[in-house]
Amino acid sequence: MGELTDLLVRANSGDEAARQALFAAAYGELRVLAHSRLRDVARNTLLDTTALVHESFVRFVQAGRLQGSDRGHFFAYAATVMRSVIVDFARRRQAQRRGGGATHVTLDDELAESIAADEDQVIGVNEALRKLEASDPRMVKVVEMRFFAGMRDEEISEALGISLRTVRREWERARLVLAAALGR
Repeated sequence: MGELTDLLVRANSGDEAARQALFAAAYGELRVLAHSRLRDVARNTLLDTTALVHESFVRFVQAGRLQGSDRGHFFAYAATVMRSVIVDFARRRQAQRRGGGATHVTLDDELAESIAADEDQVIGVNEALRKLEASDPRMVKVVEMRFFAGMRDEEISEALGISLRTVRREWERARLVLAAALGR
């Protein structure tokens, strides 16, 4: 049993020291996932790698019980949590843009449109995934892990216990389904 798996088992049994040690042990890999996700999707937001990792950890703690029994399941769960953090952040930013109690001054229309497009895309993908989750939860997991956590196909294959070919096939199906759902 690996270090992360042992820490997960201990953290799930209520060991607070194990929960803190788990965060410390996984911190580097969580930062890599968060960084790749933010680099690809949310580059025009104020959310940064450290904020995403730390907010994800706060949500782990608030959940009370960490999901997953081994390393792969933990990182799959981390992808889901990162998705929710990114989507919540995008929603807050949209609410602020629509008023948020501040005086609205647009300095550059082109810049404002590019920021809105990224956040609209994140929220649109999230809504489409919610609808898809009832009929194809594995496809949703693949999208979460790739789109929201920036994981590579090999990492997704290992985490979900499916072949690399299946991951790629699910990703291609998901792209088609999401493109149709988003009207593209």
